[in-house]
Amino acid sequence: MLFVIAVVSVYLASVVGVTDSTPDSWYVAAVYEHKVILNPDPRVPVSRHDALQHMQKNLDIYEEQAARAAQQGAQILVFPEDGIHGFNFTRLSITSYLETIPDPQEESWNPCMEPERHNNTEVLQRLSCMARRNNLYLVANMPDLQPCPLKTSPSSTCPPDGRWQFNTNVAFRSDGLLVARYHKHNLYFEASCDTPPEPEIITFDTPFAGKFGLFICFDILFHDPTVLLVRRGVRQLIFPTAWMNQLPLLDSIQFQQAFSLGANVTLLAVNIRNDRLIMTGSGIYTPFSATYHHARKGDPEEGRLLVVRVPVLEPPEVEVEAGGGESTISVATDSGYCYQDNCDDPPPPSYPTFISSMMYDTFTFVLLNETQGDVKVCNGTFCCRLQYRWLLQDHKELYALGAFAGIHTVNGRYALQVCAVVRCGGLDQNSCGQEVEEAESKMDFLLEGNFDTKYVYPSILTSRMVLEQPESLQEAADMRVTMKHSNTKGGLVTACLYGRMYHLDNE
Repeated sequence: MLFVIAVVSVYLASVVGVTDSTPDSWYVAAVYEHKVILNPDPRVPVSRHDALQHMQKNLDIYEEQAARAAQQGAQILVFPEDGIHGFNFTRLSITSYLETIPDPQEESWNPCMEPERHNNTEVLQRLSCMARRNNLYLVANMPDLQPCPLKTSPSSTCPPDGRWQFNTNVAFRSDGLLVARYHKHNLYFEASCDTPPEPEIITFDTPFAGKFGLFICFDILFHDPTVLLVRRGVRQLIFPTAWMNQLPLLDSIQFQQAFSLGANVTLLAVNIRNDRLIMTGSGIYTPFSATYHHARKGDPEEGRLLVVRVPVLEPPEVEVEAGGGESTISVATDSGYCYQDNCDDPPPPSYPTFISSMMYDTFTFVLLNETQGDVKVCNGTFCCRLQYRWLLQDHKELYALGAFAGIHTVNGRYALQVCAVVRCGGLDQNSCGQEVEEAESKMDFLLEGNFDTKYVYPSILTSRMVLEQPESLQEAADMRVTMKHSNTKGGLVTACLYGRMYHLDNE
């Protein structure tokens, strides 16, 4: 299932102080959502010969897709996390899959042209030749082994076996030169891998689009290195992932688009395809367009290549924050919009609230029972407001507005402020917050939150896993964020403002 959204939003661009809707130059990008061939017993160690035989099966598919992408004019191609070797290894069982990847910042090496320089680098050589043969930049994910000095100091990060094992992105120039190596910083239940001693801020330059930044999967939810890349003016980001979808707030394409919009960047995002693990969803997103694929139940379990013409986003101006760091300049605006006849912005009437769990967090909800309304719900001092109007008054589905502010602690620890309109799983309020994929009800709405962070990621997900581009987004000087949308094309599943309180993560 392939979707294309191409909505030029000059208003959205003006909020973040850019004019990206009329770019001067373009490039052609490709991502390949890969149905990875897995090791059937990844916890059992194998020989290097057997590991290579396994990986070559996935690389054979990569070869086919690289040729297809090149035929369609792709200048850069991205493959997903774990796409060559798979996952669920132990620290020992992945050993034969590891290659020691030289640091391109310290050594210039073209594995395709100089295969004898480093031993046991068959995968690097094949990827390098793949880029060279097809005359395109290529980004792939593979495991890296780096020896480290054993130290007696308790603060040493070197593992007891004397080596680091990293989840790693590699990038190759169109002639096969290795130009970037990034080690994943935020691991997600990866027993075979180590966290690098320091977060790495890795970019590489291209002649057709300037600078690209690299990060991996779970990194997208954290400040380092993802926000650091954005704050340094990198506006084209590459995001290999092996993402297990979780509705109603963190489906793959939902958050991929949300990050692109919230950070005002282009995101080349590519997922694994594995139905048993609910992995699917890849796309190429800009702040004003989205081309993506999201399989649904019953679809053939197969790979999908996306090739898209993408505008080059110019680096933003930056200003120095009070703390001495950099931040993107944004234009402060007031929301200035309402659905009621009287737009003097009176306080919304009080409605009964209730508590329900959503994404393992305790949300405070209020039901949306009227044909139109103006409702407010608070979780502590954090409040969300919704002005809405149903397009059909006889809709039969139950919806609620929810608010959450606090530390998420399940499968990761991070601080959130979230405003979300959700379709409930049934007609009982206890079903609000459950996973829902389809809906029939459509509404015009304005959703607003009084955030304590400038890092807010907006999304609108409609029935059958279809994204819609917000009609407008506004950020006021007091960090109040407003998302307006009307003429919804599909039944609303979720409308969300997902705020990340990075500064509270370690409290």
